[in-house]
Amino acid sequence: MAKCETYHHGDLRHALIQATLELISEKDVDSLSLREVARRVGVSHTAPYRHFADKEALLAAVAQEGFQMLHYVLKTAMHQTPYDPLKQLQETGMAYVDFALEHSSHYRLMFGAYGAISAQQNPELEQAATRAFMVLVQIVETGQQSGVIRQDDPRQIAWAAWSMTHGFVMLLMDGQIRVSTTQLVATLSNFITQVLVEGIRNTSPPKH
Repeated sequence: MAKCETYHHGDLRHALIQATLELISEKDVDSLSLREVARRVGVSHTAPYRHFADKEALLAAVAQEGFQMLHYVLKTAMHQTPYDPLKQLQETGMAYVDFALEHSSHYRLMFGAYGAISAQQNPELEQAATRAFMVLVQIVETGQQSGVIRQDDPRQIAWAAWSMTHGFVMLLMDGQIRVSTTQLVATLSNFITQVLVEGIRNTSPPKH
């Protein structure tokens, strides 16, 4: 196997993460080994231990990087429409779908069974995941304050939004929803996030 092109002296940690992502795209996470990652990078089998205590620590770092990237993507989408919480929710939903499809190896690790177990054991990973989720909570709370989002528990609304979008992503990634072009994916993503927004819109008359 050729040496990983991203590896340079002094950047071994990044190279190991990139190699792990490549291998995740090719095989099951459970069968991954540090020795195999080292071989993909082109270093000795002991080299990964300079940065990671074991395989679980390496995978946690990959998942943490994914949540940090997702947080940035969601915040960027949110700031595109700063005065419209409902539009913010739709924009972040569509950005979420784009992120998942573009970074599928990260995504499967972040939200697979391993990611859930690892987050419970790794405070930094759990914190990164929570920060991404709190972007949605912040949007919901802002919408409730302005009266455009229904007055239910903001975390429950955020969970519902996340669940709906995540389900759509997984159906796409697993080929259960067969969409032939990127344009059709964007159209369907737009429709689904519109349905989501309409479901949490506050339809009660304003109080006087």
